Amino acid sequence: MDSGRAVRRDGLAEEMQTMTRKTVGLGVSLLVGALWPMTSSAAPAGAAADSTTVQPTSAEAPATSAPATNASVDASAGVGVDAGAVDGSVAAEGPAPADSGLSDEDIAAAEAADASSTETASSSNSGGEPWIRRYRPRRNSFEFGIYGGIFLNSREHELFDPVMEQAGRPDYWKPYRRVAPSFGLRFAYYPLSFLGGELEGGAMPTWSQDIDTGENLARATHYSFHGSVIGQLPFWSIAPFVLVGGGLLGTSGALGSDVDPSIHFGGGVKFFLNDWVLLRLDIRDHMAAKRNIDDGATHYPEFLIGLSLRFGGKPSESVDSDGDGYIDEEDACPYDPENYNGYEDEDGCPEYDRDGDGFFDNQDACPDVPGVAPDGCPPKDSDGDGFLDSQDACPNEPGVPPDGCPIRDSDKDGILDPDDQCVYEPENYNGFEDEDGCPDEMPETALEFNGVIQGIFFDFNKATIKAKSMPVLDRAVSVLSEFPSLRVEISGHTDNKGSAEYNQKLSQERAESVKTYLVSKGVPDDRVITRGAGEDEPIDTNKTARGRAKNRRIEFKILVAKPAGVE
Repeated sequence: MDSGRAVRRDGLAEEMQTMTRKTVGLGVSLLVGALWPMTSSAAPAGAAADSTTVQPTSAEAPATSAPATNASVDASAGVGVDAGAVDGSVAAEGPAPADSGLSDEDIAAAEAADASSTETASSSNSGGEPWIRRYRPRRNSFEFGIYGGIFLNSREHELFDPVMEQAGRPDYWKPYRRVAPSFGLRFAYYPLSFLGGELEGGAMPTWSQDIDTGENLARATHYSFHGSVIGQLPFWSIAPFVLVGGGLLGTSGALGSDVDPSIHFGGGVKFFLNDWVLLRLDIRDHMAAKRNIDDGATHYPEFLIGLSLRFGGKPSESVDSDGDGYIDEEDACPYDPENYNGYEDEDGCPEYDRDGDGFFDNQDACPDVPGVAPDGCPPKDSDGDGFLDSQDACPNEPGVPPDGCPIRDSDKDGILDPDDQCVYEPENYNGFEDEDGCPDEMPETALEFNGVIQGIFFDFNKATIKAKSMPVLDRAVSVLSEFPSLRVEISGHTDNKGSAEYNQKLSQERAESVKTYLVSKGVPDDRVITRGAGEDEPIDTNKTARGRAKNRRIEFKILVAKPAGVE
């Protein structure tokens, strides 16, 4: 590669000559290779050698590869080999014959010339590198170019001859036409691929204008000379950049001659069309002295498009941008250096273990959380029950000790198996012993107090229980005591005599009187609830005395409570 660079430095003419010689040699070898199967006569020794050996590019084989290179070089450079190598096998696979007449110096010179031409060809196609990276900025490069665009004059400029103002001339100041063309030259040097300096000089022809009418009055020419520091992204053939600098902004013509110091800043983007030519777009703002304001500044925006030529610099295909020993064209991560940790070191990309769990990030399903095998994620508790999946017999169902499985309800009756006396027979929920989990038949005795209860009487228009009601009520106490799982609702009902509000109140008080008696005889308070229905739930007509008598009643209802979700 060093010898190739030495040849390339000898000049463009020699490089083009080498490329031409190589191209002719390659064409001859391809032609002979195509015709060889169709002829039985011996091909020329040099052509035969070339027909069997096509020189690889520098990306495919190093300059010090097998002696086959010698044969290829000899043919392409026009150097003859022993005619005895008719089929090219010796020239392609072994050293040149002893009687070839080639000295070591001849072979070395031929190898150097071939390396130069091969590298030049490789450089011309950039090793297959995609365009977006092929022509990116280089260090130690120069750019020379032209530009054009528009320059926006400030309405508060101070570009006029101060002598005219001191002389008291009324026309010493006029506005300039707002938009002026701008064109000039630029020269830049980039010691680093991302940082450089630039000098520019330009002219902006314009007119002075009437303050009131805006009519063009006289010609003037602005000019600028300034230097800039440019920072650019060196990664792609499209390179955004920013710049800042200072210089001089002057004028001559309509309002005399004047020069003011200026500073500027801006940015843009470069489009590297190939190794030599680039298109450039700029937007910048010049700041210079403002009229009649000490230490004040006004603004002159400028929009430019330019064309530049690039010279020098290290060819991009030989750049190792991240300094990891892999040139960019062979580096899968050309701007992120390989960290050489024994894992996939051959790709030029670093491997990291952000969470420090021993799993490289590209193998770690949870790269930011320390984890365990097999995927580098922390042990999971999928059901959130406090048991890790590896220790959970039911990893997708929240459970309890000892195995992390939920307590089952095998018969789906709402009573968990440990509390269910009939694990595989669902409770039938009829109000009798519903908490045991077994289906039960309601005892006939208990059914005596489910519905209208005959034999409970009250004083007229009162909630006072008559003495003749006691046998029925005592029987109710006996049944409720016999079957302690029963809970009942006592509801009072009236006929439609009187107001609805009064009847509802009276029915509620009568139900409460019955409950009070039962509780006084030992029935737990929480097993009895009351309700006053008033006249709203008749069971007979209220048009007859008999019907109204039937509607004035007390009802018992055995309560059934089912667990949530049980039908």
